[in-house]
Amino acid sequence: MYVKNETLKTILGKTIEIPDKEALVHIQFRRFAGCPVCNLHLQSFARRQRQIEDAGIHEVIIFHSSREELLTYTSGFPFDLVADPNKQLYKDYGVESSLWAILNPFAFISIIFGIVNSILEFLLGQRPLPSFRPEGGSFGLPADFLIGTDGKIIDCYYGRHADDHWSVEKLLHIAELANQKKLKTI
Repeated sequence: MYVKNETLKTILGKTIEIPDKEALVHIQFRRFAGCPVCNLHLQSFARRQRQIEDAGIHEVIIFHSSREELLTYTSGFPFDLVADPNKQLYKDYGVESSLWAILNPFAFISIIFGIVNSILEFLLGQRPLPSFRPEGGSFGLPADFLIGTDGKIIDCYYGRHADDHWSVEKLLHIAELANQKKLKTI
């Protein structure tokens, strides 16, 4: 399966092409700007950004929030961030929403830890508190896609709850297999 050729604009005004002719593209569909669980997840990717780049992977993170909302909550992340407040990209890639995003018991610990982390960041003046009524709602599910330079979807994963997504280790493993031509594409 292939993705359609697409030009996206980041929240900083940079134009990016999907697929990227020079690198694998990891598209992460996240929930809303300021999402405590997403924030923790993106911090784990930010800490290992050099390793991700060295593996030939270009990170593109999509949120169902406006550009303005994203600028408020995402300063300091070294990724290309894309605002999709109308959820068109979510529809194109089949990424859904569900009440289970936050009610699934497997998400509880991450939600609590994420909220505590968000409060600490707020108290330290690093980020504002997340909205209680986020743009696009709070029931979005995460999804991950790794796209080859030819536009072929190498692998993808649709999360079942807010904290169900690829880890950095999983991404690097899939990319390594793809680079070794050992992983069949879907």
